[in-house]
Amino acid sequence: MESGDRPAAEARWLKLTRKSLPAVARARRWPVEADHCFQRIFLDTACDGVWYDRIPGRPAYAHADRALLDRAIALAEAALADEVDLAALNRRSLTWRRKRTVPLTGS
Repeated sequence: MESGDRPAAEARWLKLTRKSLPAVARARRWPVEADHCFQRIFLDTACDGVWYDRIPGRPAYAHADRALLDRAIALAEAALADEVDLAALNRRSLTWRRKRTVPLTGS
């Protein structure tokens, strides 16, 4: 996708996460079906950690830098093409989130 076409990238992101992926989720027996879950998984993976540690505003896709959004879109497209293990990406995302919420212990 051309780097300057932000509206097209956002439209592609929304189509993938709100329509295309939820439409096949049940048949593929994925662990998630809701749009916000797909968005969490792909944004966390693109950020290599919890997305809200890297993206300053909401909605995240509108505030992500273009390179990050492009990575998230590529992951979503790979999931749709059955080229990545969505369940594994989901587990990793959830692990990052559990680690982030563990309270620090004092010394």
